[in-house]
Amino acid sequence: MAESQNIEYKESWRDEYLKWVCGFANAQGGTIYIGIDDAGNVVGVKNVKKLLEDIPNKIQTGLGIVADVNKLTKDGKDYIEIKVNPSSFPISYHGEFHYRSGATKQQLTGIALTEFITKKTGVRWEDVTVDGITVDDLDDESFKIFRREALRKKRMTEAELNVSNEELLTKLHLIHDGKLKRSAVLLFYNDPEIIQNGSFVKVGKFDEWGRVVYHNDLEESLIVNASKVIDLIFQMYLKAKISYEHDVRVEEYPFAREAIREAVYNAIAHNCYMYGTPIQIRVMDDAITISNSCILPDGWTVDTLMEPHESKPYNPDIARVFYRAGFIENWGQGIQKICDECQNLGAELPVYELKGTTLRISFKALESALIDVSKTPNRQDVGKDVGIDVGLADKIIELISDEPSITIPAMAENIGVTTRTVEREIKKLREAGKITRTGGKRYGRWEVTVNEN
Repeated sequence: MAESQNIEYKESWRDEYLKWVCGFANAQGGTIYIGIDDAGNVVGVKNVKKLLEDIPNKIQTGLGIVADVNKLTKDGKDYIEIKVNPSSFPISYHGEFHYRSGATKQQLTGIALTEFITKKTGVRWEDVTVDGITVDDLDDESFKIFRREALRKKRMTEAELNVSNEELLTKLHLIHDGKLKRSAVLLFYNDPEIIQNGSFVKVGKFDEWGRVVYHNDLEESLIVNASKVIDLIFQMYLKAKISYEHDVRVEEYPFAREAIREAVYNAIAHNCYMYGTPIQIRVMDDAITISNSCILPDGWTVDTLMEPHESKPYNPDIARVFYRAGFIENWGQGIQKICDECQNLGAELPVYELKGTTLRISFKALESALIDVSKTPNRQDVGKDVGIDVGLADKIIELISDEPSITIPAMAENIGVTTRTVEREIKKLREAGKITRTGGKRYGRWEVTVNEN
């Protein structure tokens, strides 16, 4: 029997053949034979017993489906049959969607992927309901933040918000047939990765050579992450240029805060979560890049984004909640707001790029607001020869300068790292003579011994 749309021959097993299993599941189903060459001759396989255990486990773990895996024998040679049934829902392998067409396997991307998912399910990924998680399991803090922001931004009335969590979710169209949608879990559950790996926000500080200096992973609900991420970026990852006007301290950041805020919130609201890739925010002194998985509407390009356009959110439920909370604009005005804020600052307009299924928006810093490092030699020297993480050391020294009695746990919470990390860095700073400690653990005080001005 020759290879066909429903039959594939492989001489030996390789884990990459999970892509072929994925392709069959997304098409009409099919059978893969391990131990048969391309001509249809049985060549046999070794370690049949181990493969009969490993292959089903790898299929279930990697693809979330079950396939029949059987041992067959011909002319004294053992070979394996993997029977794959068609799936009623799109199946991905490491974030990739494969499809069997004719006798070939194709990876679906872009518009082809959008059409495939729509035809396959008739519903969006965010609309699928979740078993095992109820309204009572959701995060109280997420609801508090949403109610506070929706009322503050006047996107909902007090009467609309003064209802039970279940009634609120129903109003927001996040419950279907008495079950929570995936969108509800992403928005209000404290560990959204329970339904999809990569459902978090990753922020990293990079030096001029592209090396990671430090990073944070925000892994709570989308609502909580949205409430924290902008303060984190501007307090920990960026430095303001300080000046004085009539003895009044003025802080000037090199990026427009509201533009970054809108771009980050757009990335969270419109991210294609089924790819399993986190939103990534790359911060350098002179540039910020925000990336998210993306499937643009049919016929759209990155040029469309920079032109007047209607609102076509990829995740309508998530976008609706973010709008109600005042996190994003409506009617496709968010990008116009980003551009307006950059122009008001005097900075260049951002640049959008689409690389495969990744959408990136890049901001250039306002050069006049950048701190001249050459005028702050002590900051350059702070980590010399002692292995100090300069970015983290700067933050610790700043906290100590503001509050000499601050505790290590308080530093860790403020910076967003573990107490052990702070302890290690403080030890290096003390050994380098950059900071000292007087008094005991309970009533002691820190003192900075380097000039940070």
